[in-house]
Amino acid sequence: MLVHGAWADGSSWSKVIPLLEAKGLNVVAVQLPLTSLGDDAAAVRRALALADGPVLLVAHSYGGVVITETGNDPKVAGLVYVAALAPLEGQSAFDLTNAYPTPILQEVRPDALGFLKITPKGIREDFAQDLSDVEQAVLTATQGPTAAAGSLGAAVSTAAWRHKPCWFVIANNDRVIAPALQVDEARRMNATSITLSASHVAMLSHSNAVAAFIRRAARGER
Repeated sequence: MLVHGAWADGSSWSKVIPLLEAKGLNVVAVQLPLTSLGDDAAAVRRALALADGPVLLVAHSYGGVVITETGNDPKVAGLVYVAALAPLEGQSAFDLTNAYPTPILQEVRPDALGFLKITPKGIREDFAQDLSDVEQAVLTATQGPTAAAGSLGAAVSTAAWRHKPCWFVIANNDRVIAPALQVDEARRMNATSITLSASHVAMLSHSNAVAAFIRRAARGER
């Protein structure tokens, strides 16, 4: 089960999905409303309720906050974080990113309703700097406005990574979530990890490596 991050939608997994399905895995990409952590967690819980058998929760970016909140579901066999946030109990996405500031912060703009978007310059230089111009344009056009307070400012009530096997893809050229933060998170959760020379959107720029790592997690290999 694939969970996208902030300023994104399920299409951020478009390159990984066929690679996983080609190996016989049943894949569901959850669509988060990005209106609040409660709403986003509810979307994942609805998808889990419909799933048959054990589920591997895979999350990118802010999606890591959502699976940290929802991953204690008994159907969840493990958690995979891809350039993602993994808060402690009582922490929010903002708590983590403010402690490890990155260049993207200069390219985030609020609207009158309290939702944030990334500028085209931010997509091009900080969010997806290793993708083609065409792919960057698609990300700019499809990005999901994300609630500043409701989603990014909301604290998790539980940390599922304390209780589930974890895997982590560290994106070494990430300008959204600091690589040093990713390394610290992976160590804290005792995750099996790999490091890729990738931007924040490692699942798009290094889809084969990310898909292979997800398959490894699905087999339970540590």
